[in-house]
Amino acid sequence: MSVKIKVAAVSYLNTKPLLYGIERSEVMNDMELLLDYPSNLAKDLKEGVIDMALLPVAAMPGIPGAHIVSDYGIAADGNVASVCIFSMVPIEEVEAVYLDYQSRTSVRLAQLLLERHWKKKVVFKQAPENYIEYINGTTAGVIIGDRALKQLTNFEYIYDLAAEWKKMTGLPFIFAAWIANKELPQSFTDAFNKANAAGLEHIDEVVAENPFPYYDLKTYYTENIHYLLDGNKKKGLQTFLEMIAE
Repeated sequence: MSVKIKVAAVSYLNTKPLLYGIERSEVMNDMELLLDYPSNLAKDLKEGVIDMALLPVAAMPGIPGAHIVSDYGIAADGNVASVCIFSMVPIEEVEAVYLDYQSRTSVRLAQLLLERHWKKKVVFKQAPENYIEYINGTTAGVIIGDRALKQLTNFEYIYDLAAEWKKMTGLPFIFAAWIANKELPQSFTDAFNKANAAGLEHIDEVVAENPFPYYDLKTYYTENIHYLLDGNKKKGLQTFLEMIAE
């Protein structure tokens, strides 16, 4: 019996279309699927606990040999809706920003935009578990994922980080990609790509399986999130990695 390839992802709403295809594909015969927090995936990949992960891209520079292994991931070209700075005052008046502990990429993107796009010096605060309750006055917060979608009607000012990145660079933004730090069999990669693509053909089923009253998931999956990582998106990724390396 061959050793199964250990593949890890997060179970946010934005990954559901990809997981839908993977879980129903024959590629599952060759792999073991694990679900975890994004912050744990980088550590597990680096330590060899897993072979591949849908990894926040800011973790790539810290993993020797990290490379993208699939044509699919989590990206946006303009509004992403689920990665934003939420505030009660305009960005010009913000003095402190809570950073969501769940994602390194979103945090680095927020820091870059504040420094280079808004040219703002702010105090960054490590977000405690219930930090959303503390976003008021001149203290804003980065909120990501499903929690961000739930907050879209609760704040006076919302700055979509993918949209602001596009304003600053003219490029799309990749938040996460399927990344490995070792060579995987080409036959597995091909089957895995097909499985990702198959999931995107069943968006209506994915929406039906995940009731979510806060935001229209059909819009989220077909307009906000871009799953296919084309050349332009990879150019956006290259730009981001260069900026965070400076």
